[in-house]
Amino acid sequence: MRRAQINEQIERKELEGFQFPLGVAPVAEMSPLAGYTEEFEAADGADAPGFDGYSSDDWEEWPDRFVYDVVVSAKRVRALCRGLFALLPSRVYPILDILGTDAYREVDPYLAYDLVGIEKFLDGMGAYDDWLFEDGLVGFGAMSLDPFVYIFVDEHKVVTVRVGLEFKERVEKLLAAFDLRAHGEVRGADAVEHEHRTVLLAGSEEVELLVADEIVERLRDHWNLQLNVDVTKNVDAEGNELGVTGWQCVVRCAMADDRGDSYAEVLVSADSLDSAERLSAESVSGQAPDGDGWTEMDVIRADRVTPEQFGEWVGAPTSEALGSARVHDVRWLSGGPGSARDERPSGETPGPEQERPE
Repeated sequence: MRRAQINEQIERKELEGFQFPLGVAPVAEMSPLAGYTEEFEAADGADAPGFDGYSSDDWEEWPDRFVYDVVVSAKRVRALCRGLFALLPSRVYPILDILGTDAYREVDPYLAYDLVGIEKFLDGMGAYDDWLFEDGLVGFGAMSLDPFVYIFVDEHKVVTVRVGLEFKERVEKLLAAFDLRAHGEVRGADAVEHEHRTVLLAGSEEVELLVADEIVERLRDHWNLQLNVDVTKNVDAEGNELGVTGWQCVVRCAMADDRGDSYAEVLVSADSLDSAERLSAESVSGQAPDGDGWTEMDVIRADRVTPEQFGEWVGAPTSEALGSARVHDVRWLSGGPGSARDERPSGETPGPEQERPE
């Protein structure tokens, strides 16, 4: 079975006894400060962090709560999180954030909209724990609404905890057990200019290793994740309407037998995620081998592409390429989803030997 492997050649940065994650490191002078901050947040609903673009009818109101931002040395984050995740009930909503390659959005926010058994969440975390706890391009967590508990480890490996009053004492006792104290501010890598990088080791002809896209695909399946954006619109990170843009979609196609999944890369122009996914699925629906039909099709990736790059890929002027909603190209991927053509609209996503400043 193919697996992910961490690049052991990456050197962990340490300052004043504080160890930083392998995938995040400060590039300016600083004095790290472990501990936590505490604030009170009043009840709210769909305006709560992580639920942008959804009406209050979709989610129960978040209750009055206490929020803790916790900074701890990298070698202690996992142990702390094991204690914090023990606060969660038997069924939760997993969360996954990826610093992706969409041209108009820096972070791909995934969220489960159906409850998932806590054991499935913990199994997924255990399968990719090195990546989740060390990589500078991923954040993850889980939440429940009854009781209200929200735990998220961001890409800097700062742990955010939101709980109702009934959990306040338990959280603070756990933090005290890790010798963490309340401060007016805490300082991790994100307190100053810093760099993000992936920690995944690239594969070779001799050894096939999982890439980030494939891990995300597996966690999407295991945790029932959906991209947490409004699929009926096409807006940038500031909410500006974009109209018709180019999209690079990867469609996973499955059959009932054991021939394995097939993957197709589809280039479409569309004015919403819903339209891009529909066009992509329709374009491959009749292309199953031997005249059989696919038993399942799932768009596992849908990234918007800059007009210049999209025009280059489809071999047409921008005005023609983005003149209407349609399919421009379908290409079957012999190497799985990781072999889709690489689009890096805002600077290359870091590889093992590449870094992205923030």
